[in-house]
Parts: sequence; C-alpha cells; structure tokens
Amino acid sequence: MVSFGHMLLIIFHRVLIGTAIVFGFGFSVWELLTFRRTGAMENLLVGVAAAVLSGLFAYYLKNLKRFVSY
Repeated sequence: MVSFGHMLLIIFHRVLIGTAIVFGFGFSVWELLTFRRTGAMENLLVGVAAAVLSGLFAYYLKNLKRFVSY
C-alpha cells in the first residue's frame, strides 16, 4: 500500500517535470526564433537540444510508472 506522503511526492514530481517540459519547449521556440532572426548556429543547436530534452522528459512523464514504482 502506498502512503499518503509518497503519493504527494509523486504528484509533486509530476508537476515539476510537467513544468520543465513546458518551459523547455518554450525555451526551444525562443532559441529557434532567435536563430531565424540572427542565423547564429549556437541558437539552432541549443534550440534543438532543448526540444529533444523536453521530448525525453515528456516520454518520462508519460511512462512514469515504468521508471518509478508506486
């Protein structure tokens, strides 16, 4: 049986990861728009990396039960 404190921790973890996903995709869009305006390759690389990491976090959140047993 799962304790109440454990479930609160899982809920907090979901909220925290969800926030990271939203801000990560937002940062990615911002970097890609900056790349479009300036043409600087570092903005493209950071934007793509942020999008990939946010996608991985989204996969993790969707499959959280596989990674964390509760």
